[in-house]
Amino acid sequence: MNYSTDLSAQEFAELDSLVGEWTYLPDIAEAMDIQITRVHRLVDDGALLEVRRPEDRVRVVPAEFMDGDRPVDSLKGTVAVLRDAAYTDAQAIRWLFTEDESLPGRPIDALRRGQKTEVRRRAQALGW
Repeated sequence: MNYSTDLSAQEFAELDSLVGEWTYLPDIAEAMDIQITRVHRLVDDGALLEVRRPEDRVRVVPAEFMDGDRPVDSLKGTVAVLRDAAYTDAQAIRWLFTEDESLPGRPIDALRRGQKTEVRRRAQALGW
């Protein structure tokens, strides 16, 4: 199933204001020392999420999804929960980068701190 969506310039700008720093698929491939097709597979499998910048259609990934030279370990399972709740990749990125007072902080920060259970519990509630 395809979870990507075309974003308008305004939608991307709103997402960009939450995410801040993006990275490119070729840069991820280089950091991981893998072929670009393997990065595409990571996106397809939900280990990473991407959106296309509307001005040039270049695929970008939030830089905070990477932990050094690999994706954040707990991201893939969380993405699966969000996709099960019918979130597009852009919606999932928005949710992961939006402050949640009950965590506290952003879900992506909690995942990076190893709090995947708390984040996934909140993500599962979105599907109900």
